[in-house]
Amino acid sequence: MDNKEYIDLRAIISRIWNRKWKIALTMCVTAILSYLFTLLFPRYYRSEVVLAPESEMVSAGGTMSALAASFGIDFGAVQTSDAIYPMLYPDLFNSNDFIVRLFDIKIETIDGTLSTDYYSFLKKYRKKTFWSPWVSKVKKFLKPKSKVGRNISGDGESGVDPFMLSEEQNGIAELVRNSVTCFVDKKTDVITIQVEEQDPLVCAILADSIRQRLQTFIIEYRTRKSKADCAYFQTLTDNARDEYHEALKKYSEFCDTHKNVVLQSVISEMTNLENEAQIRFSTYSAMNTQFQAARAKVQECTPVFTILQNASVPVKPSSPKRLVFSFFMMIMSLFVSLVWIFKDDLKESIFYKS
Repeated sequence: MDNKEYIDLRAIISRIWNRKWKIALTMCVTAILSYLFTLLFPRYYRSEVVLAPESEMVSAGGTMSALAASFGIDFGAVQTSDAIYPMLYPDLFNSNDFIVRLFDIKIETIDGTLSTDYYSFLKKYRKKTFWSPWVSKVKKFLKPKSKVGRNISGDGESGVDPFMLSEEQNGIAELVRNSVTCFVDKKTDVITIQVEEQDPLVCAILADSIRQRLQTFIIEYRTRKSKADCAYFQTLTDNARDEYHEALKKYSEFCDTHKNVVLQSVISEMTNLENEAQIRFSTYSAMNTQFQAARAKVQECTPVFTILQNASVPVKPSSPKRLVFSFFMMIMSLFVSLVWIFKDDLKESIFYKS
């Protein structure tokens, strides 16, 4: 008769049932300790803004472009004349030039007890775990002293050089990068800006302000050349207008002082002055046309952002998920308890197989 291995479910259930109170006590203690552990961490709230930017894509391949987009390939990013297209916005959020622009955002807590700039909030008022100062001291002790950066007094954006941040300013910039996230959908170019902070109102204010700063930054970049061209043609137009008025004034004064004069020299000089005024007027008219076209170009280059979702004050915290974490740890304690109960059987099955 063959010896067949089998699993005795009744024996397993019986062994577990005999230890049910120990398992239950272990799970309850684990859940309580896990929940108490999460109380040591400050709560964070999340607010987000969703934007759909104007696209300057050159139509090429129609169906092929749509098919490529379904696989996450953006032909528009390659064909657009804009150097900062939506797929690069997340990289823009990591640059010091953009991060420094966020230091002076005015924030206010939901209870109304604090009103300051974002830099001061991160530096002085953001809650930390009780062990954070000790960790910072250890890191500062182990880390060699940096010679890069300048010790600049003052908070906010004033006195901050993105090219050379001090150690403190660089630390604040890292906190901003960890709090602000930008995602771009490769298929639709929809931009999602997420902000996590410890106060719900601060979170919403930051999300809306960063959306405005991003729009301003992109508009300034996209219209920079057009505005320079517009200013250049405005200068040429003003000069041409002044020259035309000067030529017209000379012609008018010459005509007034030489009335009823039939000398050929006078008539020739009058004709020359009239022609000069006409030339100046033609130049002024051409420059004014160029100037008006440049003004229209500025408006044409100004990007349009459609706000699909505005920032709102979150009602519930996003992290830490205390109940979820406690439930997860409770399940883990159940698994560990079962392994402990059947440890002898597991050892025998692993090391003493016949």
